Amino acid sequence: MLDYATVMNWTFPDVAQSYQARDTILYALGLGYGCDPSDPAQLRYVYEEGLVAAPTMPVVLGNPGPWMRDPRTGIEWVKSLHGEQGLIIHAPLPVSGTVVGKNRVTDIIDKGPGKGALLMMERDIIDQATGKLLATRTSTSFLRGDGGCGAPPKPQPRPPAIPDRAPDIVHRLATRPEAALIYRLSGDYNPVHADPKVAARAGFSRPILHGLCTFGMIGRALVDTVCAGDPARLKELHGRFSAPIYPGETIAVELWREAEGGVLLRAKSAERDVVIFNNGRAVLA
Repeated sequence: MLDYATVMNWTFPDVAQSYQARDTILYALGLGYGCDPSDPAQLRYVYEEGLVAAPTMPVVLGNPGPWMRDPRTGIEWVKSLHGEQGLIIHAPLPVSGTVVGKNRVTDIIDKGPGKGALLMMERDIIDQATGKLLATRTSTSFLRGDGGCGAPPKPQPRPPAIPDRAPDIVHRLATRPEAALIYRLSGDYNPVHADPKVAARAGFSRPILHGLCTFGMIGRALVDTVCAGDPARLKELHGRFSAPIYPGETIAVELWREAEGGVLLRAKSAERDVVIFNNGRAVLA
């Protein structure tokens, strides 16, 4: 069982990570950029001439590693799920350099015995050379085996509601059949994304796409549509994972414009009509 005091006060060492233009290109290829190699709007993410980083790339930098497996946490890590993901972009990510990830646990919500617990984290991504804060990554893990851990009772934050009307924009992006095999090279080598036998043991018909790859492709859809092709206009993206998508399927991103300039969103597997990312919201410049 999760040890509330230990986990809330967990000390993370700074994580320095260097990356090159090659890594920036590889991340973009994992999101499907370059599927049309003659499209200049895609080439800027995968060709070194005029290269820019995809705006969601900070989510794969500064990872503290599998700290929840440390027995001192008490967490039943095999029952943990990636529940929510967010990204606040403070400045564009350089195409190469060294960043420092500063990780922290921000909250734990005990849903009760047998109901699991929620673990909230934040990670600041800082340019080591300049000290500039580039991005803040937020995440929530659903710890199915840790309900009743004794965290102070509190209500769960309410997510943005999806409007009860047709979306203003529906943008479809095809995922490549080998997308997970490419995306894993950006740092997540969980075999459920590559090994059919491991995927079957986890209850899937075949390897699934990484949640953060889905997140990045939703960011790509936002840049293509409401950002008019300018990645610098995407300032925030948040939402909840609700189901996996399989490589080769089409992600249909549904967008609703808000009066104050934000965008509400969700994403589906177009082939199965299953919501894979819900209660999403983006903030634009």
